[in-house]
Amino acid sequence: MDFDVKDPSLASQGRYKIEWAESQMPVLKAIRERFAKELPLKGLKVSACLHVTSETAGLMRTLQAGGADIVLAASNPLSTQDEVAASLVVNDEMPVYAIKGEDNETYYRHLNAALDHHPQMTMDDGCDLVSVLHKERPNQVPEILCGTEETTTGVIRLRAMAQDGALRFPVLAVNDSMTKHQFDNRYGTGQSTLDGIIRATNILLAGRSLVVIGYGWCGRGVASRGKGMGAHVIVTEVDPLKALEAVMDGFQVMPLAQAAKVGDIFVTVTGNKNVIDNEHMAVMKSGAVVCNSGHFNAEINIPALKAMSVGEPRNVRPFVEQYTTKDGRQINMLGDGRLINLAAAEGHPAAVMDMSFANQALGAEFMLKNFKTLSPNVYTIPEAIDREIARLKLATMGVSIDLLTNAQTKYLASWDEGT
Repeated sequence: MDFDVKDPSLASQGRYKIEWAESQMPVLKAIRERFAKELPLKGLKVSACLHVTSETAGLMRTLQAGGADIVLAASNPLSTQDEVAASLVVNDEMPVYAIKGEDNETYYRHLNAALDHHPQMTMDDGCDLVSVLHKERPNQVPEILCGTEETTTGVIRLRAMAQDGALRFPVLAVNDSMTKHQFDNRYGTGQSTLDGIIRATNILLAGRSLVVIGYGWCGRGVASRGKGMGAHVIVTEVDPLKALEAVMDGFQVMPLAQAAKVGDIFVTVTGNKNVIDNEHMAVMKSGAVVCNSGHFNAEINIPALKAMSVGEPRNVRPFVEQYTTKDGRQINMLGDGRLINLAAAEGHPAAVMDMSFANQALGAEFMLKNFKTLSPNVYTIPEAIDREIARLKLATMGVSIDLLTNAQTKYLASWDEGT
């Protein structure tokens, strides 16, 4: 078995970490137990490009229990937990290509190693695997039956591919499931982003101005958690509806050019390019902290920051690069502008990834059953599956809810009863 991880001797440490995460993922555990009996993915060759964390290991082990033949590569150079990668290789005999801190060349070599598996299904986190497949290995595309995508950024890219007629197989937008984006993006990103900022800087959030750039589900989470820790939260947006929602939620809303002058900590969560640009960094306070919690570090114009700085940045703390500008200010960039919650912390808590990866597992099963009837496009998981995941999660939390009576169900389906 071929693989490329930092150190296989870390496997025992990784197994403990995986066991800890899996103990907080009861929905995925229930799915795994069914998969082990029914083998719905038997013989299916899957290449996955995901953050190699203990929670992801739980998903990989669930797919493997369902009969899938899996190869896993990292979806971000800084998100890999090396001990988890080692455990999957040693304890689960799963080929893994992931090393924390790998350079760009190694990252793409790992993606190609995953595609050397000649998968029938792709499982992506950011659309890099699908992009490489379509651009560089088009002869392999006919081998693909279907795929899944985990993130907002990846779904945006896939929809652009579909719009251009470039996408050549159906892909399930796991991110668009209610039990994914309303919980993973909001509660997971909200908590883990601040966790990453605090671990990297040990900064006190109370009393600081926290600028949240983008008010989608991730931005909502970061803003609400920042407010809860005493920060003065400023939101910047390009969408008037989201901006209005932020105002109604009690946050100050202003253009980024204005917020750049008063912010202490800046977090991008947009999925777009050069969101923090030269004009913004040119007016930031000395000591400003800049970081990203979107998928790619393109959200921060890093070349512009380098161009306005003198000398090389100082690594003043792990994951903190301090740039000194030509006018003498210091700007602190965290985690090379990559996902701060995974670069400097451990990503989302397992309890919320339980639902996200339940969507991935059940989504893979759904796509395998239905790909023949689906054209090359981006699809959302059926509402019935989404609701079943929510029901299972509530049950594991010991929460019960009301049920509609037959009369109520009939009333909701009728039109002839009025006042």
